[in-house]
Amino acid sequence: MPVETIAWKKGKIKYIDQTLLPHKVKFVDCNDVRKLWRAIRRLEVRGAPAIGIAGALGVALCAMNSKAKTSSSLIKELKRVRKYLASSRPTAVNLFWALERMEHVAEKNSPLSASDLKRVILKEAFDIIKEDKASCRSMARHGAKLVNSGDTILTHCNAGGLATADYGTALGVLFEAKKQGKRIKVYADETRPLLQGARLTTWELMKEGIDTTLICDNMAASLMAKGNIDKIFVGADRIASNGDTANKIGTYSLAVLAAYHKVPFYVVAPVSTFDLDIKSGRQIPIEERGADEVTSISGKRIAPRGVKVYNPAFDVTPAKLITAIITEKGIIKLKAKRGLTPLSKKVY
Repeated sequence: MPVETIAWKKGKIKYIDQTLLPHKVKFVDCNDVRKLWRAIRRLEVRGAPAIGIAGALGVALCAMNSKAKTSSSLIKELKRVRKYLASSRPTAVNLFWALERMEHVAEKNSPLSASDLKRVILKEAFDIIKEDKASCRSMARHGAKLVNSGDTILTHCNAGGLATADYGTALGVLFEAKKQGKRIKVYADETRPLLQGARLTTWELMKEGIDTTLICDNMAASLMAKGNIDKIFVGADRIASNGDTANKIGTYSLAVLAAYHKVPFYVVAPVSTFDLDIKSGRQIPIEERGADEVTSISGKRIAPRGVKVYNPAFDVTPAKLITAIITEKGIIKLKAKRGLTPLSKKVY
């Protein structure tokens, strides 16, 4: 069963601190929006769907703690909190999607009293969590159709239960395949610089009893050249209208290698990850993070002091390198020139 990454418990947000995994499983109670902002920024809470849920719960937390006497003053508070939480991380569109949805429902119900509006806002956050759980299971069922018994699969970063409210995206496909009795092996990239693959993905896969092998990121090409990889499954943090996909740094490299070695390359993500307001991956904002993530490992410095560091958290994979995108609605086989025409603008 997946770990409960983030939830609402007794009037507080409760989340697992992913920076401590796999050595320590610690759940943190959060009753402060500033603490939640730091948790998102520090990757205590991470993974695009989970960040979206954190944003929704952050708005709900603000509402439930508010002293506002009128709905109009409450909505003003929520707008400020929405803007604040949106500044935590710029790439994962699920965060902005969830925050926009929470603001939309607040404005839609502005005629209600402040106390009634609070209940509506909290319910909306719960609905987002419920929908994410259902979405995970649906993506898993669709994606498992692409997995054959005996497949050896490569994945990058962490797109499991830790990145969502339930089963995960890319790893959810693998969990479902195993549940269906399919025999699979998985290679997990370590995913430098913060080692989400080594720390988190291997932990989740092994908990589910899946045959798991950890590799350094630069070993993937060698495995493909030997014919040892049948398929690649990864998640996504934002998908442009033409199918270009932003995911953890190193994903683009895998896609190029996969194309050269003719290995199918699949992206698994919910519809909330699509940003149909942008035409291509060139418009996706790429978060750049601190130098210490590259110059140190587990707090130990490995590089000379004063060295320049370039540390983008994500890269963009062009649609032409993606075999298909798996969503809760089904499998989209990409036609790069046409874009993602089956999908419409987001509606609430």
